[in-house]
Amino acid sequence: MFKSIFTNSTGILTSRVLGFIRDMLTANILGAGVYSDIFFIAFKLPNLFRNIFAEGAFSQSFIPSYAASSHKPLFSASVFARLMLWILTLSAFVTIFQGLFAEITAFGYSDEIKKLAAPVIAINFYYLDLIFIVTFLGALLQYKKHFATTAFSTALLNVAMITALFIAQGMGKLEAVYALSFGVLAGGALQVAVHIYAAKNRNILKGLYIGFVKLFRKDKSAVEDTKRFNKSFIPSIAGNSTSQISAFVDMWLATFLASGAISYLYYANRIFQLPLAVFAIATSMALFPSVAKAINRGEDDAALAQLTKAFWFLAFLLSSFAIGGIILSNEVISLIYERGEFRTADTSNTAPVLAMYMIGLIPFGLSRLFSLWLYSKHQQLKAAKISAFSLICNAVMSVIFMKFFGAAGIALSGSITGVILFSLTIKTFGFDKFLSIIKNRFAILLVLWMGFETLILVIFKEYVLAHI
Repeated sequence: MFKSIFTNSTGILTSRVLGFIRDMLTANILGAGVYSDIFFIAFKLPNLFRNIFAEGAFSQSFIPSYAASSHKPLFSASVFARLMLWILTLSAFVTIFQGLFAEITAFGYSDEIKKLAAPVIAINFYYLDLIFIVTFLGALLQYKKHFATTAFSTALLNVAMITALFIAQGMGKLEAVYALSFGVLAGGALQVAVHIYAAKNRNILKGLYIGFVKLFRKDKSAVEDTKRFNKSFIPSIAGNSTSQISAFVDMWLATFLASGAISYLYYANRIFQLPLAVFAIATSMALFPSVAKAINRGEDDAALAQLTKAFWFLAFLLSSFAIGGIILSNEVISLIYERGEFRTADTSNTAPVLAMYMIGLIPFGLSRLFSLWLYSKHQQLKAAKISAFSLICNAVMSVIFMKFFGAAGIALSGSITGVILFSLTIKTFGFDKFLSIIKNRFAILLVLWMGFETLILVIFKEYVLAHI
């Protein structure tokens, strides 16, 4: 288990480090204003789908259905053909009606900004087509216990975007936005290429070819398998997407705030997503196949033992990052972003947003872990209902808190949503089973560690950083 976690974490960490370099260059060239807002609006929608697909929803529905299928080549070809056709149609629709999507995603902005954002939204949306191919092939590779290609491939997206930003230096800000958008598509194409190469080396493409031949011959033998997948896929998307949709709602609501609010939320959320992705998401991706197999064999105790190990692993790591992010929020933002067009005032506005986001790191991270149990028990619909209720709470709280605290209020509502999500997930998982996990000597160690870290960081901030 820990070998797979290490592979996923290393790949995601590599990508995130490159992502921070990308964000530093973006902040340097575009700053935190109208043009950075335009790009973040345009990139947010396909990136939302990417996060939902790549971070578990597709795999958690596809892999169990694929494992149970007696017609694997035909089943996989059928799923790919149907979803790819739907995504291509959606992309064409966004291109044709790009003005409508600009009205929706940039609702609170002026007509002039919406007009500038519309073609950028259309360009960026085609990243979704590319990332679906990546996600589909990644799920097949994951079934064969190959995680490295998918884990490291996102780094290629960041490399392409960094290259685009270097090319864009000296250009106008709008031209830089277009260069960055085409860099997104180039990165997606690179991700597809490495997945095709990995799939070919593991004879996956040969199986897909056989499946497509059967599909064109209208072979109906995998119809029931496809129905089983369809039944679980939509609830799985809803259950996996709370933090991503919350972030999207946050950005949409921020269009009603002053210019730059979207950028403050984006830059802060990027830092929040680092430990969430490197530890919580990487752990859940690595743990899911073994937990699902154990539960399917009726070995619930073995699955619970694996879940317990992962729980304490995440509890220590996520609490460490949460405390550090809250106490050192201003210093972190200044170190990473404050240069070029990103001013000291932007740091002051972004830091409280980061602190509010980091409050939700532990509940969001641990809820992903316990949701594995629900998916392995085929309780996708329950997970979807929990997610839907949490999202409603987030939307209501965001509208209220943004009036008093601006962008920081939106971030705070997202963190409270994480607490609600975690509480409801534990209730469904079983409070007795949860108590059996936390009744452990590690609980005392965790409390002591959190107190010690808080003391050290406060002293470091007050007496060391204050005199530098």
